Amino acid sequence: MTRTGDAGAVLDAGDRPAPEPREIEDDATRLYVALGRLARTLRRSGPAEIGPGSFSALATVVRSGPIRLGDLAAREGVAPPTLTRIVAALEQGGYLSRDTDPQDRRAVRVSATDQGTGLVLGLRSARSGWLRERIAALPPAERGRLEAALPILESLADSDG
Repeated sequence: MTRTGDAGAVLDAGDRPAPEPREIEDDATRLYVALGRLARTLRRSGPAEIGPGSFSALATVVRSGPIRLGDLAAREGVAPPTLTRIVAALEQGGYLSRDTDPQDRRAVRVSATDQGTGLVLGLRSARSGWLRERIAALPPAERGRLEAALPILESLADSDG
């Protein structure tokens, strides 16, 4: 519910002025930069046996189970030739295996090996641990604000926008 306050400013339910478009732009830029820096820091926080693009593809296979190469390329947002190189390197490293799709013998599926699954789960654990330590070091009030913001951040991440 909104109402008009002094000088015609629109107030929200919390009686705070609605943000100006410039403030929203500044907030979006700050969020973009902060998330980018946090993602880079997290990528560096654990052992990295493979690059970020390969890790992302491997994590998708671990999460989704056996998947056709075309479907994996679409999920990762990469061109099929790029994905073919990534999959070849992951297969050579022992992280993925290929087999024929039982539904369509012309198609190839990839599956994570035990080594690939272990790498993904271990790296996620290491990165989550690093983040958990940082969050634990925050003052209680900041941890509360972060917890309150999580549903909003999850919603932004899940939108197809």
